[in-house]
Amino acid sequence: MTPLYQSILDYLSGGPVRMHMPGHKGKPLPVPELAGVSALDVTEIGPTGNLYEGGGPFHQAEELWARLLGAEDAMFLTGGSTQGIHTAMSLCARPGDSVLVDRGCHRAVYNAMALLDLNPVYLNRPWMEQWNMAGTIFPEDVENQLKNHPNIKTICITSPTYCGLLSDVREISHIVHQYGGRLVVDGAHGAHLPFLGVDCFRGADAMICSAHKTLPALGQSALLFTRGFDPAEVRRMAAVFGTSSPSYPVMISIDGAREWMETGGTQEYRRVARRVDELRRRFPSLTGDKLDPLRLTLMARDGYALSAALEQAGIWPEMADAAHVVLILTGLDGDEELDRLERALENCRELLGSRPPLPPPPVPEWVCSLRQALFDPRETRPLEECLGETAADAIAPYPPGVPVVAPGERISQKELAYLEKIGYNMREASAIIRRGSL
Repeated sequence: MTPLYQSILDYLSGGPVRMHMPGHKGKPLPVPELAGVSALDVTEIGPTGNLYEGGGPFHQAEELWARLLGAEDAMFLTGGSTQGIHTAMSLCARPGDSVLVDRGCHRAVYNAMALLDLNPVYLNRPWMEQWNMAGTIFPEDVENQLKNHPNIKTICITSPTYCGLLSDVREISHIVHQYGGRLVVDGAHGAHLPFLGVDCFRGADAMICSAHKTLPALGQSALLFTRGFDPAEVRRMAAVFGTSSPSYPVMISIDGAREWMETGGTQEYRRVARRVDELRRRFPSLTGDKLDPLRLTLMARDGYALSAALEQAGIWPEMADAAHVVLILTGLDGDEELDRLERALENCRELLGSRPPLPPPPVPEWVCSLRQALFDPRETRPLEECLGETAADAIAPYPPGVPVVAPGERISQKELAYLEKIGYNMREASAIIRRGSL
Protein backbone atom coordinates (compact mmCIF):
# COMPACT_ATOMS: atom_id res chain seq x y z
CA MET A 1 0.00 0.00 0.00
CA THR A 2 1.53 3.28 -1.17
CA PRO A 3 -1.10 6.01 -0.72
CA LEU A 4 0.92 8.93 -2.07
CA TYR A 5 2.22 7.03 -5.08
CA GLN A 6 -1.27 5.76 -5.86
CA SER A 7 -2.72 9.26 -5.72
CA ILE A 8 -0.23 10.41 -8.34
CA LEU A 9 -0.99 7.41 -10.55
CA ASP A 10 -4.72 8.17 -10.24
CA TYR A 11 -4.09 11.76 -11.29
CA LEU A 12 -2.01 10.67 -14.31
CA SER A 13 -4.59 8.09 -15.40
CA GLY A 14 -7.00 10.89 -16.30
CA GLY A 15 -4.65 12.23 -18.98
CA PRO A 16 -4.44 15.69 -17.39
CA VAL A 17 -3.42 18.81 -19.29
CA ARG A 18 -0.84 20.26 -16.91
CA MET A 19 -1.22 24.01 -16.79
CA HIS A 20 0.86 24.14 -13.64
CA MET A 21 4.45 23.66 -12.48
CA PRO A 22 6.92 22.05 -13.18
CA GLY A 23 7.87 23.43 -16.56
CA HIS A 24 8.59 20.05 -18.13
CA LYS A 25 4.81 19.31 -18.01
CA GLY A 26 5.49 15.63 -17.38
CA LYS A 27 7.28 15.17 -20.71
CA PRO A 28 10.63 13.31 -20.88
CA LEU A 29 13.57 15.30 -19.55
CA PRO A 30 16.58 16.07 -21.77
CA VAL A 31 18.83 13.89 -19.61
CA PRO A 32 18.12 10.34 -20.85
CA GLU A 33 18.65 8.68 -17.47
CA LEU A 34 16.00 10.98 -15.95
CA ALA A 35 13.52 10.77 -18.78
CA GLY A 36 10.87 8.80 -16.91
CA VAL A 37 11.03 10.69 -13.63
CA SER A 38 9.22 13.77 -14.93
CA ALA A 39 5.88 11.96 -15.22
CA LEU A 40 5.75 11.66 -11.41
CA ASP A 41 7.08 15.16 -10.82
CA VAL A 42 3.92 17.14 -10.06
CA THR A 43 2.92 20.02 -7.81
CA GLU A 44 0.37 20.77 -5.10
CA ILE A 45 -3.07 20.52 -6.63
CA GLY A 46 -6.24 18.85 -5.35
CA PRO A 47 -5.54 15.25 -6.38
CA THR A 48 -1.86 15.28 -5.36
CA GLY A 49 -2.22 16.81 -1.89
CA ASN A 50 -0.02 19.32 -0.10
CA LEU A 51 2.86 18.30 2.16
CA TYR A 52 2.62 21.34 4.41
CA GLU A 53 -1.14 21.14 4.81
CA GLY A 54 -1.24 17.39 5.44
CA GLY A 55 -4.39 15.33 5.05
CA GLY A 56 -5.31 13.24 2.01
CA PRO A 57 -2.62 10.96 0.59
CA PHE A 58 0.07 12.50 2.80
CA HIS A 59 -1.78 11.68 5.99
CA GLN A 60 -2.30 8.08 4.89
CA ALA A 61 1.30 7.55 3.76
CA GLU A 62 2.83 9.21 6.82
CA GLU A 63 0.52 7.37 9.21
CA LEU A 64 1.89 4.05 7.94
CA TRP A 65 5.40 5.23 8.84
CA ALA A 66 4.32 6.57 12.25
CA ARG A 67 2.71 3.24 13.10
CA LEU A 68 5.92 1.44 12.16
CA LEU A 69 8.01 3.43 14.65
CA GLY A 70 5.38 3.75 17.37
CA ALA A 71 5.24 7.54 16.94
CA GLU A 72 2.14 9.71 17.14
CA ASP A 73 2.89 11.52 13.88
CA ALA A 74 5.28 11.38 10.96
CA MET A 75 6.11 13.91 8.28
CA PHE A 76 7.88 13.45 4.97
CA LEU A 77 10.83 15.79 4.33
CA THR A 78 12.60 16.66 1.09
CA GLY A 79 15.38 18.70 2.68
CA GLY A 80 17.12 15.73 4.25
CA SER A 81 17.56 15.22 7.96
CA THR A 82 18.88 18.78 8.14
CA GLN A 83 15.35 20.09 7.58
CA GLY A 84 14.06 17.74 10.28
CA ILE A 85 16.73 18.74 12.80
CA HIS A 86 16.06 22.44 12.29
CA THR A 87 12.32 21.84 12.62
CA ALA A 88 12.66 19.72 15.76
CA MET A 89 14.97 22.16 17.51
CA SER A 90 12.63 25.06 16.73
CA LEU A 91 9.69 23.10 18.15
CA CYS A 92 11.50 22.28 21.39
CA ALA A 93 13.50 25.42 22.20
CA ARG A 94 13.05 29.17 22.10
CA PRO A 95 15.70 31.75 21.13
CA GLY A 96 18.08 32.31 24.02
CA ASP A 97 17.43 28.92 25.65
CA SER A 98 20.23 26.71 26.90
CA VAL A 99 20.17 23.21 25.42
CA LEU A 100 22.02 19.99 26.24
CA VAL A 101 23.66 18.79 23.05
CA ASP A 102 25.67 15.73 22.10
CA ARG A 103 29.16 17.03 21.34
CA GLY A 104 29.26 14.69 18.35
CA CYS A 105 26.09 16.03 16.74
CA HIS A 106 25.86 16.82 13.02
CA ARG A 107 26.68 20.30 11.79
CA ALA A 108 22.93 20.76 11.16
CA VAL A 109 22.44 20.88 14.93
CA TYR A 110 25.17 23.50 15.31
CA ASN A 111 23.55 25.55 12.55
CA ALA A 112 20.13 25.18 14.16
CA MET A 113 21.54 26.47 17.45
CA ALA A 114 23.08 29.42 15.63
CA LEU A 115 19.88 30.25 13.76
CA LEU A 116 17.80 30.02 16.95
CA ASP A 117 20.50 31.70 19.10
CA LEU A 118 20.64 28.76 21.51
CA ASN A 119 23.34 28.30 24.13
CA PRO A 120 24.86 24.80 24.07
CA VAL A 121 25.89 22.81 27.08
CA TYR A 122 27.87 19.97 25.56
CA LEU A 123 27.32 16.35 26.50
CA ASN A 124 30.67 14.65 26.08
CA ARG A 125 30.71 11.00 25.08
CA PRO A 126 32.96 8.57 26.98
CA TRP A 127 36.19 7.87 25.13
CA MET A 128 36.71 4.26 24.01
CA GLU A 129 40.48 3.97 23.99
CA GLN A 130 40.43 0.48 22.47
CA TRP A 131 38.49 1.78 19.47
CA ASN A 132 40.03 5.27 19.29
CA MET A 133 36.59 6.87 19.15
CA ALA A 134 33.85 8.37 21.28
CA GLY A 135 31.39 5.79 22.61
CA THR A 136 27.69 5.71 23.40
CA ILE A 137 26.03 8.24 25.67
CA PHE A 138 25.56 7.08 29.25
CA PRO A 139 22.08 7.85 30.66
CA GLU A 140 23.66 8.80 34.00
CA ASP A 141 25.73 11.50 32.26
CA VAL A 142 22.53 13.00 30.88
CA GLU A 143 20.99 12.98 34.35
CA ASN A 144 24.04 14.61 35.92
CA GLN A 145 23.96 17.42 33.37
CA LEU A 146 20.25 18.00 33.92
CA LYS A 147 20.82 18.15 37.67
CA ASN A 148 23.55 20.73 37.15
CA HIS A 149 21.51 22.73 34.63
CA PRO A 150 17.87 22.65 35.80
CA ASN A 151 16.91 25.35 33.29
CA ILE A 152 17.61 23.04 30.32
CA LYS A 153 14.49 21.51 28.78
CA THR A 154 15.78 20.48 25.33
CA ILE A 155 18.23 17.61 24.86
CA CYS A 156 19.61 16.53 21.48
CA ILE A 157 21.64 13.37 20.89
CA THR A 158 22.80 11.35 17.89
CA SER A 159 21.93 7.65 17.64
CA PRO A 160 23.12 5.75 15.71
CA THR A 161 26.42 7.51 15.15
CA TYR A 162 28.26 7.60 11.85
CA CYS A 163 30.15 4.49 12.98
CA GLY A 164 26.92 2.70 13.96
CA LEU A 165 26.96 3.04 17.76
CA LEU A 166 23.53 3.03 19.41
CA SER A 167 22.72 4.81 22.68
CA ASP A 168 19.91 3.71 24.99
CA VAL A 169 17.29 6.18 23.77
CA ARG A 170 14.49 4.67 25.84
CA GLU A 171 16.36 5.01 29.14
CA ILE A 172 17.65 8.49 28.25
CA SER A 173 14.10 9.57 27.37
CA HIS A 174 12.85 8.39 30.79
CA ILE A 175 15.44 10.59 32.49
CA VAL A 176 14.74 13.58 30.24
CA HIS A 177 11.00 13.36 30.91
CA GLN A 178 11.55 13.09 34.67
CA TYR A 179 13.24 16.49 34.46
CA GLY A 180 10.44 17.97 32.35
CA GLY A 181 12.46 18.04 29.15
CA ARG A 182 12.07 16.91 25.56
CA LEU A 183 14.43 14.60 23.73
CA VAL A 184 15.42 15.15 20.10
CA VAL A 185 17.20 12.20 18.46
CA ASP A 186 19.17 12.63 15.27
CA GLY A 187 18.69 9.12 13.92
CA ALA A 188 19.64 10.09 10.36
CA HIS A 189 21.59 6.87 9.80
CA GLY A 190 19.00 4.54 11.33
CA ALA A 191 15.94 4.54 9.04
CA HIS A 192 16.38 0.81 8.37
CA LEU A 193 16.71 -0.27 12.00
CA PRO A 194 13.00 -0.52 12.94
CA PHE A 195 12.47 -2.95 10.07
CA LEU A 196 15.12 -5.20 11.64
CA GLY A 197 13.38 -5.17 15.01
CA VAL A 198 15.94 -2.84 16.59
CA ASP A 199 13.97 -0.77 19.11
CA CYS A 200 16.28 2.23 19.11
CA PHE A 201 14.04 5.31 18.95
CA ARG A 202 11.16 4.65 21.34
CA GLY A 203 10.67 7.42 23.88
CA ALA A 204 12.03 10.28 21.78
CA ASP A 205 9.82 13.35 21.49
CA ALA A 206 11.22 14.15 18.06
CA MET A 207 13.23 11.76 15.93
CA ILE A 208 14.71 12.40 12.51
CA CYS A 209 15.95 9.82 10.02
CA SER A 210 17.18 9.96 6.43
CA ALA A 211 15.43 7.45 4.22
CA HIS A 212 18.04 8.01 1.53
CA LYS A 213 21.02 7.10 3.72
CA THR A 214 20.13 3.46 4.37
CA LEU A 215 16.91 2.66 2.47
CA PRO A 216 16.13 2.44 -1.28
CA ALA A 217 14.96 6.06 -1.52
CA LEU A 218 16.08 9.16 -3.43
CA GLY A 219 18.62 11.65 -2.12
CA GLN A 220 17.27 14.24 0.35
CA SER A 221 14.39 11.98 1.42
CA ALA A 222 13.90 12.02 5.19
CA LEU A 223 11.24 11.79 7.90
CA LEU A 224 10.42 13.58 11.13
CA PHE A 225 8.61 11.58 13.82
CA THR A 226 7.03 13.44 16.74
CA ARG A 227 5.17 12.79 19.97
CA GLY A 228 3.24 15.42 21.92
CA PHE A 229 3.32 18.16 19.26
CA ASP A 230 0.46 19.73 17.30
CA PRO A 231 0.88 18.26 13.77
CA ALA A 232 -0.15 21.61 12.25
CA GLU A 233 2.66 23.34 14.16
CA VAL A 234 5.14 20.69 13.02
CA ARG A 235 4.18 21.32 9.39
CA ARG A 236 4.32 25.08 9.86
CA MET A 237 7.86 24.95 11.21
CA ALA A 238 8.96 22.41 8.59
CA ALA A 239 7.79 24.88 5.94
CA VAL A 240 10.05 27.53 7.48
CA PHE A 241 13.12 25.39 6.84
CA GLY A 242 12.07 23.58 3.66
CA THR A 243 11.31 24.47 0.08
CA SER A 244 7.77 25.50 -0.81
CA SER A 245 8.06 23.16 -3.81
CA PRO A 246 8.89 19.76 -2.28
CA SER A 247 9.87 17.07 -4.78
CA TYR A 248 7.13 14.52 -5.40
CA PRO A 249 9.54 11.88 -6.77
CA VAL A 250 11.50 12.16 -3.51
CA MET A 251 8.35 11.79 -1.41
CA ILE A 252 7.04 8.92 -3.52
CA SER A 253 10.35 7.14 -2.95
CA ILE A 254 9.80 7.40 0.84
CA ASP A 255 6.35 5.89 0.39
CA GLY A 256 7.71 3.11 -1.83
CA ALA A 257 10.71 2.30 0.38
CA ARG A 258 8.46 1.46 3.31
CA GLU A 259 6.22 -0.82 1.26
CA TRP A 260 9.22 -2.60 -0.27
CA MET A 261 10.74 -3.18 3.16
CA GLU A 262 7.46 -4.59 4.46
CA THR A 263 6.93 -6.90 1.48
CA GLY A 264 10.27 -8.67 1.27
CA GLY A 265 12.97 -6.03 1.47
CA THR A 266 13.60 -6.66 5.15
CA GLN A 267 14.75 -10.19 4.32
CA GLU A 268 17.39 -8.73 2.02
CA TYR A 269 18.62 -6.51 4.85
CA ARG A 270 18.79 -9.52 7.17
CA ARG A 271 20.79 -11.39 4.52
CA VAL A 272 23.33 -8.58 4.37
CA ALA A 273 23.39 -8.27 8.17
CA ARG A 274 24.52 -11.90 8.33
CA ARG A 275 27.34 -11.16 5.88
CA VAL A 276 28.37 -8.09 7.89
CA ASP A 277 28.57 -10.25 11.01
CA GLU A 278 30.84 -12.66 9.14
CA LEU A 279 33.05 -9.82 7.94
CA ARG A 280 33.37 -8.48 11.48
CA ARG A 281 34.56 -11.89 12.61
CA ARG A 282 37.14 -12.12 9.83
CA PHE A 283 38.52 -8.58 9.86
CA PRO A 284 39.33 -6.13 12.68
CA SER A 285 36.10 -4.19 13.15
CA LEU A 286 33.98 -2.35 15.66
CA THR A 287 31.81 -4.96 17.40
CA GLY A 288 29.24 -5.13 20.17
CA ASP A 289 25.55 -5.49 20.85
CA LYS A 290 24.89 -1.72 20.73
CA LEU A 291 25.75 -1.47 17.06
CA ASP A 292 23.87 -1.09 13.79
CA PRO A 293 23.92 -4.63 12.30
CA LEU A 294 24.59 -3.27 8.80
CA ARG A 295 27.32 -0.74 9.54
CA LEU A 296 30.85 -2.07 9.02
CA THR A 297 33.43 0.10 10.77
CA LEU A 298 36.89 -1.30 10.08
CA MET A 299 39.84 -0.74 12.39
CA ALA A 300 42.90 0.40 10.46
CA ARG A 301 46.55 1.09 11.14
CA ASP A 302 46.14 3.88 8.59
CA GLY A 303 42.52 4.52 7.65
CA TYR A 304 43.40 6.81 4.75
CA ALA A 305 45.72 4.20 3.21
CA LEU A 306 43.10 1.47 3.66
CA SER A 307 40.45 3.63 2.04
CA ALA A 308 42.75 4.36 -0.91
CA ALA A 309 43.51 0.65 -1.33
CA LEU A 310 39.80 -0.21 -1.36
CA GLU A 311 39.14 2.52 -3.91
CA GLN A 312 41.85 1.03 -6.14
CA ALA A 313 39.84 -2.21 -6.01
CA GLY A 314 36.66 -0.35 -7.00
CA ILE A 315 35.23 -0.32 -3.45
CA TRP A 316 34.27 3.20 -2.36
CA PRO A 317 33.86 3.59 1.42
CA GLU A 318 31.59 6.13 3.06
CA MET A 319 34.30 7.65 5.25
CA ALA A 320 37.87 7.27 6.46
CA ASP A 321 39.91 8.83 9.23
CA ALA A 322 43.31 8.02 10.67
CA ALA A 323 42.10 4.88 12.48
CA HIS A 324 38.85 3.78 10.79
CA VAL A 325 37.06 3.14 7.51
CA VAL A 326 33.27 3.18 7.54
CA LEU A 327 31.21 1.19 5.03
CA ILE A 328 27.43 1.59 4.70
CA LEU A 329 25.79 -1.67 3.63
CA THR A 330 22.11 -2.20 2.84
CA GLY A 331 19.81 -4.88 1.49
CA LEU A 332 20.60 -3.62 -2.01
CA ASP A 333 24.16 -4.94 -1.78
CA GLY A 334 24.13 -8.21 -3.69
CA ASP A 335 26.28 -11.26 -3.05
CA GLU A 336 28.56 -10.28 -5.92
CA GLU A 337 29.32 -6.88 -4.36
CA LEU A 338 29.82 -8.42 -0.94
CA ASP A 339 32.17 -11.03 -2.37
CA ARG A 340 34.20 -8.26 -4.03
CA LEU A 341 34.41 -6.43 -0.71
CA GLU A 342 35.57 -9.57 1.07
CA ARG A 343 38.29 -10.21 -1.51
CA ALA A 344 39.45 -6.60 -1.33
CA LEU A 345 39.70 -6.73 2.46
CA GLU A 346 41.64 -9.97 2.26
CA ASN A 347 44.13 -8.23 -0.03
CA CYS A 348 44.43 -5.31 2.40
CA ARG A 349 45.03 -7.27 5.59
CA GLU A 350 48.35 -5.56 6.29
CA LEU A 351 46.51 -2.22 6.58
CA LEU A 352 43.92 -3.55 9.02
CA GLY A 353 44.38 -3.53 12.77
CA SER A 354 44.50 -1.14 15.69
CA ARG A 355 46.60 1.99 16.01
CA PRO A 356 48.20 2.91 19.34
CA PRO A 357 45.56 4.37 21.66
CA LEU A 358 44.82 8.05 21.26
CA PRO A 359 43.68 10.34 24.07
CA PRO A 360 40.23 11.94 23.94
CA PRO A 361 39.96 15.38 22.35
CA PRO A 362 40.74 18.33 24.61
CA VAL A 363 38.02 20.69 25.86
CA PRO A 364 38.47 24.07 24.15
CA GLU A 365 37.74 27.47 25.66
CA TRP A 366 34.33 28.93 24.82
CA VAL A 367 34.62 32.45 23.38
CA CYS A 368 31.40 33.53 21.67
CA SER A 369 27.91 32.32 20.79
CA LEU A 370 27.27 29.99 17.89
CA ARG A 371 25.18 32.74 16.29
CA GLN A 372 28.12 35.15 16.39
CA ALA A 373 30.44 32.44 15.05
CA LEU A 374 28.12 31.78 12.11
CA PHE A 375 27.15 35.33 11.16
CA ASP A 376 30.11 37.53 12.13
CA PRO A 377 32.66 38.39 9.40
CA ARG A 378 34.92 35.41 8.79
CA GLU A 379 37.98 34.40 6.85
CA THR A 380 39.82 31.22 5.90
CA ARG A 381 43.40 30.73 7.02
CA PRO A 382 45.91 27.89 7.07
CA LEU A 383 45.31 25.96 10.28
CA GLU A 384 48.93 26.44 11.33
CA GLU A 385 48.30 30.21 11.50
CA CYS A 386 45.13 30.00 13.63
CA LEU A 387 46.64 29.84 17.11
CA GLY A 388 44.46 31.90 19.44
CA GLU A 389 41.73 32.52 16.85
CA THR A 390 38.02 31.74 17.30
CA ALA A 391 36.60 28.99 15.08
CA ALA A 392 33.66 30.04 12.91
CA ASP A 393 33.09 26.45 11.77
CA ALA A 394 33.72 23.05 13.30
CA ILE A 395 37.22 21.62 13.07
CA ALA A 396 36.75 17.86 13.07
CA PRO A 397 38.68 14.80 11.84
CA TYR A 398 35.78 14.01 9.53
CA PRO A 399 32.22 15.24 9.10
CA PRO A 400 30.12 14.65 11.06
CA GLY A 401 32.67 13.56 13.66
CA VAL A 402 33.09 14.94 17.15
CA PRO A 403 34.60 18.42 16.66
CA VAL A 404 37.99 19.02 18.19
CA VAL A 405 37.00 22.69 18.07
CA ALA A 406 33.34 23.73 17.76
CA PRO A 407 32.16 27.06 16.34
CA GLY A 408 32.66 29.81 18.89
CA GLU A 409 35.60 28.09 20.61
CA ARG A 410 39.22 29.22 20.72
CA ILE A 411 41.92 27.35 18.78
CA SER A 412 44.72 26.89 21.31
CA GLN A 413 48.02 25.05 21.20
CA LYS A 414 46.53 21.95 22.81
CA GLU A 415 43.90 21.64 20.04
CA LEU A 416 46.51 22.10 17.31
CA ALA A 417 48.76 19.51 18.95
CA TYR A 418 45.88 17.04 19.20
CA LEU A 419 44.92 17.47 15.53
CA GLU A 420 48.50 16.80 14.51
CA LYS A 421 48.67 13.73 16.77
CA ILE A 422 45.57 12.12 15.20
CA GLY A 423 46.96 12.58 11.69
CA TYR A 424 45.41 15.84 10.52
CA ASN A 425 47.36 17.24 7.58
CA MET A 426 48.42 20.47 9.23
CA ARG A 427 50.23 21.78 6.17
CA GLU A 428 47.25 21.51 3.87
CA ALA A 429 44.41 22.02 6.36
CA SER A 430 42.66 25.34 6.75
CA ALA A 431 40.15 26.72 9.23
CA ILE A 432 37.33 29.26 9.05
CA ILE A 433 37.74 31.79 11.83
CA ARG A 434 36.06 34.98 13.03
CA ARG A 435 37.82 37.92 11.42
CA GLY A 436 39.87 39.84 13.96
CA SER A 437 38.94 37.43 16.73
CA LEU A 438 42.23 37.63 18.63
